[in-house]
Amino acid sequence: MHDAIVHSSGARMRWVELPGEEPARVYVHGLGATSAPYYAEVAAHPLLPRHRSLLIDLLGFGISDRPREFSYTLEAHAGTLAEGLRKAGVTGASVIAHSMGGAVATVLAARHPELVARLILVDANLDPYPPAPVRPGGTGIAAFGEEEFVAGGWKEVRDRVGPHWWSTMRLADLRGLHRTAVSLARGTSPTVRELLAGLPIPRAFLHPEGDEPRGAAELREAGVRVLEIPESGHNIMLDNPQAFARTLAALLSPGP
Repeated sequence: MHDAIVHSSGARMRWVELPGEEPARVYVHGLGATSAPYYAEVAAHPLLPRHRSLLIDLLGFGISDRPREFSYTLEAHAGTLAEGLRKAGVTGASVIAHSMGGAVATVLAARHPELVARLILVDANLDPYPPAPVRPGGTGIAAFGEEEFVAGGWKEVRDRVGPHWWSTMRLADLRGLHRTAVSLARGTSPTVRELLAGLPIPRAFLHPEGDEPRGAAELREAGVRVLEIPESGHNIMLDNPQAFARTLAALLSPGP
């Protein structure tokens, strides 16, 4: 396990690292998740040529620290992720990011272009949304006030998401989880979708079979490859790791 101090409080970001050639690949988890359980099978898959791979946990999630004074906005997550990558000696990485992590990774690529050479989003959040509906990535968390969520609202979310998602969500800091969900619902300015469309690097958006993202035609016009992964739901890397690894191998191969 590796770590780096990424916040003025002394909070450390931690990651599991697989050795290999440069440039590195950076895997970023979604809301209430942690990178190693979601990505380990794919990062070590025989279809992928060996590259240095960082399976990294954002502050407040998984094995990383959970500073109370951190804002946990998408922009703040992108800033601390950038700090962690710099301290890890990462530049020009291929960033593979799921759901909420895809929004963070897009902000990272827009604000810290030297760190990201290629961006692969996995059913990522591109737009703000009202906090009340229950939907993948939101789980209704943002419908609670922060103190209400910490005092017991999290139990409703636990019962709603089920044991699989809760297995990693229970590792998250409650305030960090709530603040991140609120920021995800609020979105960024410009929006993540607008940031993604304006990036000058190779980009791809992977989505479950039969569930093409809103505005797919406009994404393609902006140069984003929109690719369907068969026999998968929102957690594509867990539902069909073979197809996910095969798609990654094609996207990560040398060339445009």
